Amino acid sequence: MSSLRQHLLHHFGHAAFRPGQEEVVESLLAGRSALAVFPTGAGKSLCYQLPALLLPGLTLVISPLIALMKDQVETLQARGIRAARLDSTLTAAEVAGVFEAMQSGSLKLLYVAPERLMNENFLRRLKQTQVSLLAIDESHCISEWGHNFRPDYLRLAEVSRKLKLKPVLALTATATPEVAADIRRTFRIAQADHVQTPFHRANLELIVTPISARERLPLLIRLLNQDKPFPAIVYVTLQETSEHVATALQRAGLNAAAYHAGLPDERRALVQEQFMSGGLEVIVATIAFGMGIDKADIRAVFHYNLPKSLENYQQEIGRAGRDGKHSRCEMLACADDLTVLQNFIFGDTPTEAALRQLLDHLLRQGETFDISQYDLSRTVDIRPLVLETVLTYLEMEGALTPLGPFYKGCQFRFLQPEARILSGHKPERQTFLKRLFQAGKRGYKWITFANTEEVASELGEPLERVNSALQWMQEAGEIELRPSGLRHRYQQRGDPQKRDLAKLAERMVELFAKRETNDVRRLERILTYAEDQRCLTRHLLRYFGEDLDKDCGHCGSCADRAAAPRRIPKTNPPVLTTEDMAVIQAVQDERHAALRAPRQLARFLCGITSPATTRDRLTRHDAFGSLQQHPFQQVLIQCESLL
Repeated sequence: MSSLRQHLLHHFGHAAFRPGQEEVVESLLAGRSALAVFPTGAGKSLCYQLPALLLPGLTLVISPLIALMKDQVETLQARGIRAARLDSTLTAAEVAGVFEAMQSGSLKLLYVAPERLMNENFLRRLKQTQVSLLAIDESHCISEWGHNFRPDYLRLAEVSRKLKLKPVLALTATATPEVAADIRRTFRIAQADHVQTPFHRANLELIVTPISARERLPLLIRLLNQDKPFPAIVYVTLQETSEHVATALQRAGLNAAAYHAGLPDERRALVQEQFMSGGLEVIVATIAFGMGIDKADIRAVFHYNLPKSLENYQQEIGRAGRDGKHSRCEMLACADDLTVLQNFIFGDTPTEAALRQLLDHLLRQGETFDISQYDLSRTVDIRPLVLETVLTYLEMEGALTPLGPFYKGCQFRFLQPEARILSGHKPERQTFLKRLFQAGKRGYKWITFANTEEVASELGEPLERVNSALQWMQEAGEIELRPSGLRHRYQQRGDPQKRDLAKLAERMVELFAKRETNDVRRLERILTYAEDQRCLTRHLLRYFGEDLDKDCGHCGSCADRAAAPRRIPKTNPPVLTTEDMAVIQAVQDERHAALRAPRQLARFLCGITSPATTRDRLTRHDAFGSLQQHPFQQVLIQCESLL
């Protein structure tokens, strides 16, 4: 047995590697960065967990999901491996414990969210830590044109180079050839160190069943009651659909429950625990469920609504049959679903006026400035994630340089008697801390600094000294510290006076129009897949740059060669009536500031929330969502004609 396999057996109890794992591990141990494109459930995590134990320093793991971080850390700790996570759910004492383990060098794996690498305090600590490996999960988020672009991922490459974090392991389950090329280019990964294992899983039976919206629920009930493919996941698009379908399944005698982001945390956790433990047969979920879920015996995944993209579809069906046994992956395909999915895409595109307002605000600031993304999002009516994307585009266009986030204020409370805290310091330090404690607004338990910079100014002390004192006391377990008022600092690049704001605004409009077009095309590819009478498995694999020598022989198309051409049912969208036009006119006549632009009004009528409508509580308006069954573009045209 090779040395690597001995370590694999000793630490993880496996006698052999899964396909691709050993190649990735060898690249990393040789100091070369690597890209691992493995389908869901193929063992990506081990590709960095094993090297982490063989390399001398810390392995830093970037993961976007708190639930996934928590599960992985608990699993590693159960194996006696020193692993930890940093996230918003930890107490001050737990955070202090993680920092102490980093400093002592006893920690082997640390999981953080991507935005943590923009935190000045964390970066300072990272510079003092020996980091031997950087692992980036869900690395497809780096690709600007991928299906799940996240602006904070795009900054990871720059931060990793600045901190000289190498080698880098990029991991993903859903990279098309174009997205994989983006990842390799961004992290300077050689083609030879791109390891991709087959997406084909012979135990998954892919089926597409064309069906009308009216017939869909009765069919689902019949399939579940007759075949009993339990445990099963039913994926839906909307939260309200999740509740509706779960209730119908319960009435039909099935042990089912809804799962979506709108549920209270306790309820969501309970439903997930019941499903994972086998106490629940069917979970009816939005895409909020599934990431990081490792349940081997899922026998069926039904798509009650069309998925958002083939990438999402591949990831979601990948949760079935991880035990290698036969599992059913059935799409109940109705093209009526496209209206809602397209409306979300169109609703995310900011208006040209909002983009111009945002650029005018940002680029007329001083050379260095800071903003609250939350406040700015509400002011210009651009969703927070979309606003982040605009800021990232401005970085890419050479207009801005991010200088990192900071907190404007904070609250803290004593965990030890104030006198005891002071007695542990020299007289000069005691005097400083007394003045610091007196500078805040005292409540029953908490002392509040509305603006830490102003506090430092009043004390005549450097801001760095104030922040360092608070952080030191937090780490020593003397105070609990709660930062508040998150802001992001930027520096303008070049001469702002020479910048053509109109041209830059046109460029932003062009980029978002291109994103909108690409996202709509992804939806069209779902229909192309659903209507393909040829091998469904080969169709899906080709999309991800892979092929089979021959048809799979076990998908719905292969099993029913004699079937008539597959046509996905679609009803004609409702036509706007005179009553609908009267609703549009009535809302327009109310002159809401949040609905001034045609696109804002169209979003509102189609039931798509925005920061401004939420701020002005317009989601409670009787007309909100009144035209949600109509295509967004149809409603937009009518709003433009009125406004």
